[in-house]
Amino acid sequence: MNFKRLFIIICVFLLLSGCSNSGQQLAGSNRQVLRVGMECNYAPFNWTTTVPSDTTVPITSVDYADGFDVVIASLLAEKMGMEVQIVKLDWDNLIPALQHDQIDAVIAGMTDTPLRRESVDFTTPYYVSEEVIIVRNDSPLVSITSIAELSGYKVQGQMNTIYDEIIDQIDGVIHMPAAETFPASIQALAAGGVDAVTSELPVAIGVVSANPNLTYIQFSAGNGFSGSEQDASVSIAVGKGNTELLNALQQALDTISEAQRQQLMLDATNRQPAGE
Repeated sequence: MNFKRLFIIICVFLLLSGCSNSGQQLAGSNRQVLRVGMECNYAPFNWTTTVPSDTTVPITSVDYADGFDVVIASLLAEKMGMEVQIVKLDWDNLIPALQHDQIDAVIAGMTDTPLRRESVDFTTPYYVSEEVIIVRNDSPLVSITSIAELSGYKVQGQMNTIYDEIIDQIDGVIHMPAAETFPASIQALAAGGVDAVTSELPVAIGVVSANPNLTYIQFSAGNGFSGSEQDASVSIAVGKGNTELLNALQQALDTISEAQRQQLMLDATNRQPAGE
């Protein structure tokens, strides 16, 4: 092989390699792609379905992503003149995927925390929720009015989330090992392995609607989990220092009113499959 031919092959290879970076284009489209990572397993924020609709985005040739996060991602991409691509990842792989340029943003019900800010940058919250607990209907916990009454009970949250961390605010609680996924914690609750699961309100509403043997408990001010409103909010994460994308997402996000966000969450809660 002569050097000229080798040089051409190398150039073509490098050109094709660049297609995996942010700014790639979807087949049949002239618009850039916004690659968004999420679990697709945390309804009503995001879930996986095999039924396409006007709110879903393809994940594979047979699976689709749906949910509040998917609709938000689609809206933001549209406002930015881009196409959205949903990348389904385990929760613990979302931030590493950002760091390794496998995705451009995380829109997955992720809370902005000081620890995460060491690795990624965040927009302002795109949704503010409320911290609650989910219990079984036949549990003595259905009548509690304060988290202090969870003392002595087994409480579980999802691994590497604030919903695992806040359990330590309960004096005398039996803090169970965190569940790898949120559905796993609900399965443990239904099976009697734990007494309560920490959650955010929209997720709890969806869980209870699909599981009549479960209910959720809200706490009045001063009786629930302490912390700032930020603890119950979710924001969009981008790679550390990616100011251009962060600003573009923030500008697009600012055009979505609070009323529209609340309606989109209500729609997602009503739309989620019974099995989620």
